[in-house]
Amino acid sequence: MRAIEPDRTGVVAHDGVAVAFEVYGSGDVAAFLVPPSPITNARSWKGQIATLARHVTVVVTDGRGAGGSARPTDPAQYAPPVVVADLEAILDAAGIRRAVVAAHCHAIPWALRLATARPDVVAGVAAISPGVAVAPGYDYASRAEACWHDVLDAPHGWALRNRHTWLHGDGYRRWIEFFFDQLLPEPHSTKQYEDTVGWALEPSPELMVAEREGRGAPTGRDAEDLCRGVPCPTLVIHGSDDHCQPLARAERMAELTGGELVVLEGAGHLPHARDPVKVNQLLLDFIRRVLGVPVRPRRWARGRNRPKRALYLSSPIGLGHARRDAAIAAELRRLRPDLQIDWLAQHPVTTVLEAEGARIHPASRWLASEASHIDEEAGEHDLHCFQALRRMDEILVANFTLFQEVVEDGCYDLVIGDEAWDVDHFWHEHPELKRGQHVWLTDFVGFLPMPDGGPGGAALTADYNAEMIEHIDRSPWIRDRSIFVGDPDDVVDERFGDDLPTIREWTSAHFSFTGYVTGFTPPAPEDLPAWRDELGFGEDELVCVVAVGGSGVGRSLIERAIAAFPLVQRQRPELRMIVVTGPRLDPDSFPTRPGLEVRGYVERLHRHLCACDLAIVQGGLSTTMELTAAKRPFLYFPLGHHFEQQFHVRHRLDRHGAGRCMDFTTTDPDRLAAAVVEEIGRPASYLDVASDGAARAARLIAELV
Repeated sequence: MRAIEPDRTGVVAHDGVAVAFEVYGSGDVAAFLVPPSPITNARSWKGQIATLARHVTVVVTDGRGAGGSARPTDPAQYAPPVVVADLEAILDAAGIRRAVVAAHCHAIPWALRLATARPDVVAGVAAISPGVAVAPGYDYASRAEACWHDVLDAPHGWALRNRHTWLHGDGYRRWIEFFFDQLLPEPHSTKQYEDTVGWALEPSPELMVAEREGRGAPTGRDAEDLCRGVPCPTLVIHGSDDHCQPLARAERMAELTGGELVVLEGAGHLPHARDPVKVNQLLLDFIRRVLGVPVRPRRWARGRNRPKRALYLSSPIGLGHARRDAAIAAELRRLRPDLQIDWLAQHPVTTVLEAEGARIHPASRWLASEASHIDEEAGEHDLHCFQALRRMDEILVANFTLFQEVVEDGCYDLVIGDEAWDVDHFWHEHPELKRGQHVWLTDFVGFLPMPDGGPGGAALTADYNAEMIEHIDRSPWIRDRSIFVGDPDDVVDERFGDDLPTIREWTSAHFSFTGYVTGFTPPAPEDLPAWRDELGFGEDELVCVVAVGGSGVGRSLIERAIAAFPLVQRQRPELRMIVVTGPRLDPDSFPTRPGLEVRGYVERLHRHLCACDLAIVQGGLSTTMELTAAKRPFLYFPLGHHFEQQFHVRHRLDRHGAGRCMDFTTTDPDRLAAAVVEEIGRPASYLDVASDGAARAARLIAELV
């Protein structure tokens, strides 16, 4: 899922070739993002679009041969004058009066020509990793260029950049895989590598040969004259470890254009993909300067006169985070009555918080929906949550940059992030951005591979774990307090990966433990009849609650439970089934019958769980631990490919001796009905769950303020 959808799309045609573009926003002052097509397309700017679009209109194009544009194989169709004419037509079609043009690599000569041709529109050019031959290239690239037309015997490395190689066998794929491996020298760049290789393999080898032979990039005096003739300010951004374009080219371009040069130490050729937060900051500053975009005034308050302020972020993937965070916040206010707590939160978290009277920060409306992304990623009771998190990269960038603006504007003393992955990651990547104290909460540590992922899947999870460990080792002060919601024995006894520490040992050394946080005290046995009466549960009824949390992935389980309901009723006619669809599934989309109720969001659902005779749930930690704390029998179905539910949650439930784990793929309605009959009303003797977890967490946090 994208972080933001375009407000409109369009196509311009020149010489009969259609070129697609997208517009985000409706103003006539814009950032025009130009990719080095066709080796990539507009998606290469996904880390920039949402952030820039909060400030100016954003226009992006796929370019000839890429994405949604036409794919000619005539070299003449890729000549610079033709491409620049496309760009002019897009600016006119989008109704742009003034723009900063940001371009990457070999798209930069197009941007410079556009600025020269349309000085009335182009107010500035931001050049990232400029592919402008105003200084010598790398020797290995020059040697490959000299052999472009040769037929080579078993080429490898840079020699794969060869016409004959691209057009035969898997030569083009081998070139692309090698090329982007070189362009991403930064450690832990697996997602950016997958993206760029995937985009580059969309055009055919024949198209890529035609584009390369038709590009006609300027060299020597022509390249220098092109730079000298630019009539607007320029910003040049270049990585110190760029293996495609030497730093000398960026230095010379900045000198010729009179522009500003920013060198990103340790960065490769794709800083806008690998380091989007820094590049976004540079682009925004440049856009503001040359377009005169106003900057919001910063809030300032005299330190000794203002109240202490905390910004709380709660993961929107499921509702369990919100319930426990509301409980922690309530305990924190008891300890620090003068602490003002604001929430940067999105649906469905806001459903819980608003019922608690929480202060929702108005910037929350700009957050890109993580829950919608998860719903899109889900299959039939299946969610590869590790891959879903990886594919949420542009959403995390967009939400982090919004968060950083909120923190900068709000003078917050404390940031509390319950699995706020974006904040923790990017503050470790950019420690200079940290403001105030930072509390990191989580109920699991360590990505674990699914068995069917093979060695490749195991390598990916280990790489992500290694990056997290390196972050903590390098900047331990970013997390002022790390809190594990549970006990040390709740941590899985597995390794982060080959040659990496064991998860339990590492977590014990780096986290404080609160025990589980339910946010409520279960009823004593003598109080249970009163709870049931208050909820309308009859004395002679057997109540089965089916609940699937706050995401939309639970539809399949609900449908299976409903199909099993009449089968159970034949044996237990006193059965009453209450299905709770949550805030993201429409209860009216499910059938009903006597004894079966389908409800949407139920406030304080834990009361139903505490009073039921059986629950059917997914494998989410919050719901299953609430049932464990209440000592109610339950069947739980971990989502397929959901490493947290399959490993972390199951380990914790096994430790507590709680629930009966079921496999959705092998459980038809008949088997589910049989399990319900066996388990409903069965006494539960689980390990006790402490009821003071929220208070313990609050005490740990209060020490920081």
